[in-house]
Amino acid sequence: MSKRELLIDGIKPDEIVNLDDLDAYTLAGRPIVFSVGEAKVLAEFSKSGKVLTVEIAVVEQGGEGVFPVLINTIERAVLKRDFAAIEWSVLARNCSTPNPKLMRVLEKIGFEVRQLDSGTEFYWQRRSINDSLLRRVSR
Repeated sequence: MSKRELLIDGIKPDEIVNLDDLDAYTLAGRPIVFSVGEAKVLAEFSKSGKVLTVEIAVVEQGGEGVFPVLINTIERAVLKRDFAAIEWSVLARNCSTPNPKLMRVLEKIGFEVRQLDSGTEFYWQRRSINDSLLRRVSR
């Protein structure tokens, strides 16, 4: 039995990657809420030069498949646009009930724990578009 594909706001990830107006929706200059499968995600996307910054603030009711789908879709979309890198910030360490599975997944795929001056911890990672992982994803 195959797993059902997680949709992002009801759209297949392959279709999201190719949307002409994706930048207008995601780079809106404010946080946005969208669904990935049954999960609700609060995130903000911004562009500084050739770097896309993705800040994931909240993932509610998400299973383990939400982050891999989200990461894969965003990385494939970035390959089609004028970016040199993606800088990820995931605020999962600050939830009232942190998800230990999510923390393990993030650490396994190379996210590191960083700390703001205020003491708030978050997961962070910067990926170059030239990274071999991104080249494999684009095929």
